[in-house]
Amino acid sequence: MFLNSMAIVRANEGESVESLIRKFNKKVQQEGILTELRRREFYEKPAETRKKAKQATERKIRMKQE
Repeated sequence: MFLNSMAIVRANEGESVESLIRKFNKKVQQEGILTELRRREFYEKPAETRKKAKQATERKIRMKQE
């Protein structure tokens, strides 16, 4: 998944900067931009990616059993 989307916030008339910043932060979080950046910060070998995916599925299975 590429980061081709930008979080755009349009300002309404008379809207404060603080509210715009809150809107922007909310939009960034909803789109998952920061989590994607953290995930792509360092190269991850394909074996590591498969290992993490396997651990995540095992964790989900364990949570369902409890």
